[in-house]
Amino acid sequence: MITDPDIFNQIAFSFAGHFECVYYVNIETGHYIVFAEDEFLDNSEFPGEGSDFFADAVKNAHVFIHPGDLDLMRKVYDKENVIKNLSDTGNYTVNFRALVGGKVIHMRHIEIMCKDKKHVVFCLENVEREFLEKEEQKKDLMSAELMARRDELTGVKNSNAYKEYEEKIDRKISSGDEDLKIGVVMCDINDLKYINDTMGHNFGDEAIQATSNLICSVFQHSPVFRVGGDEFVVVIKDHDYEHREALLERFREEAEVNRKTRTGPVVASGMAVYEEGDRKLADVLCRADHLMYENKGDLKSRKNDYASMGMESSGIPIPDERRRKLNAMFSALFTVAGGGYIYLNDMRYDFSRWSLSFTDDFGIESEYMYQADKVLLKCIHPDDVAIFNHAVETALRGSAKMLPIRYRARRKDGNYVVLYTRGFIINDDNGVPEYFGGIVIPEEE
Repeated sequence: MITDPDIFNQIAFSFAGHFECVYYVNIETGHYIVFAEDEFLDNSEFPGEGSDFFADAVKNAHVFIHPGDLDLMRKVYDKENVIKNLSDTGNYTVNFRALVGGKVIHMRHIEIMCKDKKHVVFCLENVEREFLEKEEQKKDLMSAELMARRDELTGVKNSNAYKEYEEKIDRKISSGDEDLKIGVVMCDINDLKYINDTMGHNFGDEAIQATSNLICSVFQHSPVFRVGGDEFVVVIKDHDYEHREALLERFREEAEVNRKTRTGPVVASGMAVYEEGDRKLADVLCRADHLMYENKGDLKSRKNDYASMGMESSGIPIPDERRRKLNAMFSALFTVAGGGYIYLNDMRYDFSRWSLSFTDDFGIESEYMYQADKVLLKCIHPDDVAIFNHAVETALRGSAKMLPIRYRARRKDGNYVVLYTRGFIINDDNGVPEYFGGIVIPEEE
């Protein structure tokens, strides 16, 4: 438990940095503290404090809430409704419109019951960009013609649109267009069936969406089509055509990073360009497809690399939502740490993030690791392996206290350094250990 008020405030403000403001409320007395990093509430002193959150929230609601959502939010801020909403799952979320500087801003109100069941954290998140993106998507979907050519899951063009585009290109080829400079990139998600079968279609859908986002972020000037469950086609042209080799290399580098860290989809790819003698776009696609399968086989052959990174293929990858949470907590921890190497481990997936300085100093391939203890063993001095293993086992068992340890580790230059590690455990709302982390300090020689 954190008892130092300065450390508590730093962590709270780091947490508040992800929201417009955060209220820490005693649900029994109504006493509250406000944490915020900006002038969102036009209050110059933070943290602010009050004696009756529920009364103040209702009294001041008309100042910062749109008239059309006043009744809704007054019910949300009612103490009895708060207790009722949090009684089942321990969290509650509702969207509303706020008035900020005379402008309407879409906000998300989040309630989280603390472990002691006596305090509630209320967070206000600005979701204006998310709202505008959804509104824009709705406008697109209103067009029946557009919907017929748009993949519902990813938002890119679908197989119907590809057939039409293919016919258009085939007409150009038949006409003898000598200036036709196009190519095809064929992409296929590795192990999508395995993901669907073992983790469910929600995980599979996330992999498909993440793949679409990756393709679109790399090939920004070319149409992208989802032509099958796990298959995408990019018809490269213009700027992308001129820089096609560099773009394909960048795309494959992203896929390789995802393969190593298992924090994103592993996508095989192959590229071919229109050549003299091609009678249809399908001829180019066929060559790209063949090269894609070669790349797919190469990616699959590297699966044994998982063992060296602590990533056995039988494990379940950490969901994006848990990875985002880990990153947010790591950032907060990094903010309040005074020095040394920082690490944080999600115990449900045995997935951890480490300071980049640590991975650089000790020659570790990635700052993200599954089963980091197995990865780090190659650096630990043989005489200190037992000490290190005992500390890891204690942490993974969810011991209430992590004792500091000293051990020797080999840097990538071959020299050993003595490391002093202090750790902590974070429990979930039910008191079950959920995260462990800490700081690793190299001792002066």
